[in-house]
Amino acid sequence: MDAKPAVPALPLHKGEVPLYMETGKAQPRAVSGTFRSLKWWAMVLTLAWWHLGPFLRWDRGPGAPDQAILIDMPGRRAYMLFIEIWPQEIYYLTGILLLSAILLFLMSAVAGRVWCGFICWQTVYTDLFVAVERLVIGDRSQRIAFERQPMSGTKLAKKAVINLIWVVLSAACGIGFTLWFGDAFEMLKDIFTGNANPPVYAFIAILGGFCFLLAGYARERVCVYLCPYSRFQSAMFDEHSLIVTYEAWRGEPGGPARKGQSFEGRGHCVDCRSCVQACPTGIDIRQGNQLACIGCALCIDACNQVMDRYGLPRGLISYDSTHNIESRSCGKSGALRIIRPRTLIYGGIMAVVLAVMLFRLTTRPDVDVNVLHERSPLFVQMSDGAIRNGYAYKVLNMKAEDRTFTVRLDGVPEATISVVGGASNTAAAELRVPRDSVGDFRLYVTIPADKAASKSMPVTFVLNGSSREVRTNTIFAGPEK
Repeated sequence: MDAKPAVPALPLHKGEVPLYMETGKAQPRAVSGTFRSLKWWAMVLTLAWWHLGPFLRWDRGPGAPDQAILIDMPGRRAYMLFIEIWPQEIYYLTGILLLSAILLFLMSAVAGRVWCGFICWQTVYTDLFVAVERLVIGDRSQRIAFERQPMSGTKLAKKAVINLIWVVLSAACGIGFTLWFGDAFEMLKDIFTGNANPPVYAFIAILGGFCFLLAGYARERVCVYLCPYSRFQSAMFDEHSLIVTYEAWRGEPGGPARKGQSFEGRGHCVDCRSCVQACPTGIDIRQGNQLACIGCALCIDACNQVMDRYGLPRGLISYDSTHNIESRSCGKSGALRIIRPRTLIYGGIMAVVLAVMLFRLTTRPDVDVNVLHERSPLFVQMSDGAIRNGYAYKVLNMKAEDRTFTVRLDGVPEATISVVGGASNTAAAELRVPRDSVGDFRLYVTIPADKAASKSMPVTFVLNGSSREVRTNTIFAGPEK
């Protein structure tokens, strides 16, 4: 049989990016303006929170950690201001993750990839690492020329300085994250005196290594190819989402222009490529919205500088919605629509999740009980015929104070309880549990033979001494009758 002719590949649409395209290292040009200033402030605040947050204090009383936010892995709990999360309350973490995801969707629906452009860790550290290159080598043109130079002693020395500063910043990133998992002051002292545990240094090395590679070398490739958000971002947008847009109706037909030249009969775009040179991912926003656009808006600042030089109105590239761009191209005025069905749905989901979490926090118990019936033996028949069962009884005291509880057996008045190391054969036994800890007790319950049902019967332990009565169901085993 004759082989079928190969189907020719469809040409890429304008602005479309293939699954992977080998490109040179992006070398963004320095710009100044509103959005560049916002990015600097976002970087300062983000890094300040990352590195200084663990040092914030919160008084929880004597004997309790005073770090405001602490993830205590050895103690198996987390502290957030006045909230203390125990392992069995892991659903709070689920709620926090759900809130974070919906908040990201809401931010995207309102202002596009504003998270990616301003406060994503990849963006923040890449911006910081590029600033180091700019400090050592120079701006875009100097860095491009530097990369094209043959290797020399000067080039090697500058690269060594850059990488050394990157290593220091990466180590600071790893240390900053590690401090959230222990007392920041003590851990920082142990790290620099060599007294920290080996896993601490390993964690710093792993996280710092990823920071070094991703922010120093991978850079924009993380945003374009590695981060999944760029692939499904379009599902978060609609025609009213504010994104970085180019007003083609105003800019085209464009072309080079001289200062003072009339712009009658032509577009305002002077084809200077300042927007492309300022872009950290190297895209041309004039080709439309693209998955590689992280919404940093540096191209807006670059274009506005050019418009100022030519005495043209700003906003050829702007944060705007596609609906407004189309409206203005038809001579109509645009309108900002933040409140719309999509944002109301996201806001409603967030409100419901937050309300459920707040309700659970305000009504959460301050004690938890676990009962395990002994299996060997299931029961013991005493000399007077009474039946005795053994139980492992654990009481979790979730308050920051020592407490005394009483436990009794409900529904069997003749039952007596004995505590190993404590009271014997009493209707209700006292259990003392230290603050923020688990009391592990061995209980023996004895019931007269005539009151015990054959083989097994359901019984209920009742614990008093907390804000509510805690009832725990189990069984009482006996001989066949």
